[in-house]
Amino acid sequence: MLQQYKRVLVAVDGSQEAESAFQKAIQVAKRNEGSLGLVHVIDTRAFSSVANYDTSMADKATEYADELLNGYKDDALKQGVTNVETYIEYGSPKTAITKEAAKAFKADLIMCGATGLNAVERLLIGSVSEYIIRHSPCDVLVVRNEDPVYKDDK
Repeated sequence: MLQQYKRVLVAVDGSQEAESAFQKAIQVAKRNEGSLGLVHVIDTRAFSSVANYDTSMADKATEYADELLNGYKDDALKQGVTNVETYIEYGSPKTAITKEAAKAFKADLIMCGATGLNAVERLLIGSVSEYIIRHSPCDVLVVRNEDPVYKDDK
C-alpha cells in the first residue's frame, strides 16, 4: 500500500537546500491534498556566545523568522496548498524540529534540506538532517539540490 502523507512538515532557513525541500514539500502536500507545516528554528545557542545577552538580537531573529515564514506561506498558498501552518521554535534545530514542531503539527513526514556543513563542522556539532533521520517520530525525506549523480553522460 502506498503511503499518503497528509501532514508534511518542512524545515526552512532561507538556504538553497531549504528552498529545494520546500518546493518538493509543496508538491507532496498538493498531491496528497494535505497540510503543509513550515518551521524555522532560531538557534539560541548562538546568543550564549554574546557576553551580555541582548534581547534585541532575539527580537531581530524572531522578526526575520516571521518574515521568512510569511514569504514561504504566501508562496505555498499561491502554488495551491490550501492549509499552511507556520512555527517558530527556539533552541537547537535538531531537537526543536523532531520534538516540538513535529509533535505540534502532528507530522507524518518531515522534509529538510541536506546539510551544507563541511566535514569539520559535521564532526563537531553533527548534521541536523542526520539527527532528524535518527530521532524523528515519523518518516523523513532529505532533499538534495544538486544534480543527480546517475544522470546519463552522453
